[in-house]
Order: sequence, then C-alpha cells, then structure tokens
Amino acid sequence: MKEVEKSIDPQLWHACAGSMVQIPPLNSTVFYFPQGHAEHSLGSVNFPSSSRIPPLIFCRVSSLKFLADSETDEVYAKIKLVPIPANEIDFEDNNLSLNSVGSDSESEKPASFAKTLTQSDANNGGGFSVPRYCAETIFPRLDYTADPPVQTVVAKDVHGEIWKFRHIYRGTPRRHLLTTGWSTFVNQKKLVAGDSIVFLRAQDGDLCVGIRRAKKGIGGGNEYPSSGWNSNNGSCVTGNPFGGFSCFLREEENKMARNGNMNLNSYGSFNSSGNTRGNGGRVKPEMVLEAVALAASGKPFEVVYYPRASTPEFCVKASAVKAAMRVHWLCGMRFKMAFETEDSSRISWFMGTISSVQVADPISWPNSPWRLLQ
Repeated sequence: MKEVEKSIDPQLWHACAGSMVQIPPLNSTVFYFPQGHAEHSLGSVNFPSSSRIPPLIFCRVSSLKFLADSETDEVYAKIKLVPIPANEIDFEDNNLSLNSVGSDSESEKPASFAKTLTQSDANNGGGFSVPRYCAETIFPRLDYTADPPVQTVVAKDVHGEIWKFRHIYRGTPRRHLLTTGWSTFVNQKKLVAGDSIVFLRAQDGDLCVGIRRAKKGIGGGNEYPSSGWNSNNGSCVTGNPFGGFSCFLREEENKMARNGNMNLNSYGSFNSSGNTRGNGGRVKPEMVLEAVALAASGKPFEVVYYPRASTPEFCVKASAVKAAMRVHWLCGMRFKMAFETEDSSRISWFMGTISSVQVADPISWPNSPWRLLQ
C-alpha cells in the first residue's frame, strides 16, 4: 500500500527552507524552466534532440504540498502546474495583480531562530548552547527567581513528533543550555557540526523544531546559499549591448527571463549535445524528462523542489520574469545580490558587475534566457 504523504505546517516549512526561498502561491502564474529543472536532477538529463523544447513555459500553480523527508527531515515541495496556451498569456498577465492579491505577503511571520551547530553542540553527550535571543523570545519564559532557573521545553518536529529538552540557565558567566534530551535528539536526527537547528513559535503558541542540513558543494565543502539579485541601474562600462531579448519580449510575450539567481552562471553546466548535468540535485532524471514532455505538450505536470539542494529555483513568478526581460542588460552593468548568512538567519547584500551577456547553450537552447548573465 502506498504511504500517504503528510503535509507539514507551511510556516515551519519556510523556516527550515530559509528566508530566500520563494514558493509560488496557489493559483499564481509562473514560468517553468526545463533547464533549471534538469539542474535539480541527481544526474545528467538527456533531452531528446528530435524535439525542440521551449526554454520557458507559462503555467498556473494548481496544487501545492509542503513535505519533509521521513528519514532526514529535509523539507521539499510538490508543485502541480498547468500550462497556459500562448494565446491566453496577455489575458493572464493583465490579471496577475487580481489573482495574487495578498499571496506574497504573510499577515505576520511567526518568531523563529536558526543556529548553525558547533562541534560542541553536535557532540554526543554534550548540550546545546542556546543564544539569548532564542531563549528569551522563542522559548517559554524562564523563572529567573528559581535557583537554578530551569524548565522543560517541549517542541514538535516536522513530523509531529514531540521532543522534550531540559532548559537551564547556569554557568559563569551564566548562559542558556539545553541538556537532558538534547543528545537523544542529536543522535536520532544524525546531526553534525555545520547543520542548523531551527526553533519556531507557531501562531497557536506551540514550539516547533526543524533542521537545515549543511549544504554540500561538488568538492564536499559547504556550498553558498541560494541568492537573488536586482539590477542597480548601472551604466555600461565595457562590452556591447545585448538587445536580442528585448525584441523577443515584443514579438512573443511568453519568452522572458527571471530576475533572480537563475540568471547567474554560478551552478551547473551545459554542453552542445543538449544534455544538462545536475549539481547536488535530488530528483531522478526520468522524472525531469516526464515533466518536460508533459509541459511541452500542454498537459498538467508535477515537479518536486528541494530548497536546500544548492540549485536555483526553476518555477519563477511570472511578473519577476517579465520585469527582468524588460531590462536592457549590458556588460559592465552594476548589480546587487541578496544572499543568506551561514545559518540563514538574515539576508546580506554584495555588489558586482555583469561580465558577459550571452545565451549559455545557443545550439540546444537558442533564445533561452537561462543563465544569460555572468
């Protein structure tokens, strides 16, 4: 009998996924990028050379499930998409604001905190050093008049399992610690230094606990978190203007590129045979091929997205794609990029310069905006 998938709390899911992750709301319109989906694969995806696959496909989100792996607690999402015919794109685009009112802004985000585990935190038999902000904002109030101040903290994980920790305030200088119960949690969750622990106070008052596994790059080291970037209206210093995509936008409204980390050529690689090699993805190549075949034929399809897989998002908000395609990208143009800190607790920015504006694979994917900018 097939195991029934159990959806988890969306707020806990987003806290575990990280603040930079953007999941398109239900009934919103997106552009689906087959090349990006292929980068999310465990191995090479060999697209058929006989058929020309559109580089991006306009779709509506018809179903959305927030899930977590039963063994690793890694969060992922299942998104069902329905392709929208080209002759309906103008109509859909004109109604974007009506369909997505209030979808991107949550009324009030719950209080949460993430900490990257140190070697001491992850040691078997040791305790967890709780940052003061987490202890005083997320945890239940501690009675500091007691000697010593101590309480039992009860937290629920992504699967609904209850964990109990002894929270004590002690030492010289005094600090907050989780002692009894912490080692059991570390062992059962197989936590190591570099992983992150997430505590969230849900709207119903319950305390929740989640995990972010350390991202691993190709060489085994920690990978940079996913990021997005915006044009800074810089002037062209060197290089030639690339105006081709402005023409595509006028001729075909459904050929657009996203304003985000997909445009940066920092992950994955392509070759002239049309194969795309995944870097650290989670999805089987045959699942990608099945989704692409259905999408190209205009039939509903489903994709699985792992936000912590160190690969770019491949279902991108339609309005962001259109906005990016209206920019006349130039070599030498300045930009700023948002990226998460190591424990995904906040977003920082750094500046950069566009060094190249060209199609990544002009033979297999001509006119594709995927990884257009370097």
